[in-house]
Amino acid sequence: MDEALVRSLTPGVLTILVRRGADFAAAEDAVQDALIEAFRVWPAAPPRDPKGWLVTVAWRKFLDQARADSARRRREDLVEDEPTPGPAPGVDDTLQLYFLCAHPSLTPSSAVALTLRAVGGLTTRQIARAYLVPEATMAQRISRAKRTVSGVRFDRPGDVATVLRVLYLVFNEGYSGDVDLAAEAIRLTRQLAAAIDHPEVAGLLALMLLHHARRASRTAPDGSLVPLAEQDRGRWDTRMIAEGIGILQAALARDRLGEFQAQAAVAALHADAPTAGETDWVQIVEWYDELARLTDSPVVRLNRAVALGEADGPRAGLAALAALDDSLPRYAAVAAYLHERDGDPDTAARLYAEAARTAPNLAERDYLTRQAARLNAARRR
Repeated sequence: MDEALVRSLTPGVLTILVRRGADFAAAEDAVQDALIEAFRVWPAAPPRDPKGWLVTVAWRKFLDQARADSARRRREDLVEDEPTPGPAPGVDDTLQLYFLCAHPSLTPSSAVALTLRAVGGLTTRQIARAYLVPEATMAQRISRAKRTVSGVRFDRPGDVATVLRVLYLVFNEGYSGDVDLAAEAIRLTRQLAAAIDHPEVAGLLALMLLHHARRASRTAPDGSLVPLAEQDRGRWDTRMIAEGIGILQAALARDRLGEFQAQAAVAALHADAPTAGETDWVQIVEWYDELARLTDSPVVRLNRAVALGEADGPRAGLAALAALDDSLPRYAAVAAYLHERDGDPDTAARLYAEAARTAPNLAERDYLTRQAARLNAARRR
């Protein structure tokens, strides 16, 4: 069975159920039950209209749930609205569903987590990793969000900022995680940019395009990670880079700077450098200063330490790193890199090995392990 097809159909099915009167939590449960049924039935008997099949089965699952705890009158009203068999509407409701999930009754962080789980298809573990919290904490947050919106009518969509944050996290998971969602996030952000004249929407689209343009060079044929400085820049998508830079320049000209525009400016400086050695690290540090002012994010300050180490030398980077919490994800990897550049391979090897043990994915773990092995082998010679 085509799992990508099922993933692409799920948001539209969920939207149809919500529009027909199902509260969000019950609708999501019904859609999940329908997906389980699809995995059981479709390999042997694939439907001619997959979306229509999912809508019909999910609605019946919802009715089964409703009959267990609803009054007879409510059950009869729902039965009258049961969708008729046949092709379902071909409208793409995904972006609308993102807005509906960013409901005003939820805090922004809860709305993002709920949308990533219900619409983006990410696991609780993946979402927890993106938020830098334990999986159990994120599971509780998502459960509370479901309880909050249970029974709420989704007639007051949430704000653009929350939807942008969701799209960015979906893109990041697709770009570097276990599930390929990057192209879908770009598609939805293009839709949003066409519908809303907002510089941060444009900034996010530019950021996604500039990162996606380098995707082909990020891994070697054997699947191993290739760091930015070692990537074959001839494999970068120059048309996508030009589009991203053009969108960013138009957004920056409006003088309403936001975090996505600032991040895109950093990505543009990397993309514009003919070689790694020609990267304008001084400007990148300045943009990270802007980002730190806008977000006060420890991850931004970690990235700034790397940039400072390139612009002013590894000692400057290590000094900036010392002011941060050493429990930050990738802290050890950054420290290892800066110590190696500072001429301390023993400390660097130890830190690379430590970073490998906590790497968020297999490709990164293997890369860090190879770095530690390289330095240890050189020391033994």
